Amino acid sequence: MKNKIIPIVIILFLTTACGKKQLPIMGERAVDIKMVDGKEVVDTVYKSVPDFTFINQDSAIITQDVVKNKIYVADFFFVTCPTICPRMKKNLLTIYNAYKGNNDIVFLSHTIDPEHDTVAVLKDFANRLRADSKQWHFLTGNRDSIYEIATHGYYATALPDSTEPGGYVHSGGLILVDKHRRVRGIYDGTSAKDAEVLIKEIEILLDEKE
Repeated sequence: MKNKIIPIVIILFLTTACGKKQLPIMGERAVDIKMVDGKEVVDTVYKSVPDFTFINQDSAIITQDVVKNKIYVADFFFVTCPTICPRMKKNLLTIYNAYKGNNDIVFLSHTIDPEHDTVAVLKDFANRLRADSKQWHFLTGNRDSIYEIATHGYYATALPDSTEPGGYVHSGGLILVDKHRRVRGIYDGTSAKDAEVLIKEIEILLDEKE
């Protein structure tokens, strides 16, 4: 009997186990049915963030290896953003400072304006935030690749739009990703309250057992 992958619906709910709060695993999942020792075994297969290759503020090539077995927070922004980005970065900085120096936590901030946000521009921006480039990566690269991973990897919006202030439209989400590169939560990056929730829910993932 061949393995069967049966797609099922998106999970957007919270569950509890043994009295402890658990975070949802967001996005599509499938059921993998296979035969093991003559018996049918059913496994759940969750969608994960696809592999990626970008460049950070130190001109280092950053791939999925940098988040291997780590929890991370991803977001999408651009340096000249006149609307939500300043509030997003203020709140993200609060989260970063809460976990600064923690080797299990990484931050990935993707520019959606790579033509302007060069490595040098991102380096200056990171320095102004006093971000350690070993833990907080400001990423640039191929624009289509950035938009693709935003939409299909992180369930975020990132598109050029001449009618929008700054010339781009993007969601202000802060995306929490677990050690298996599965999205576990999306939070309003403009909300200080949501930033506090995100700090607490990172703790939940740190305590989560396999």
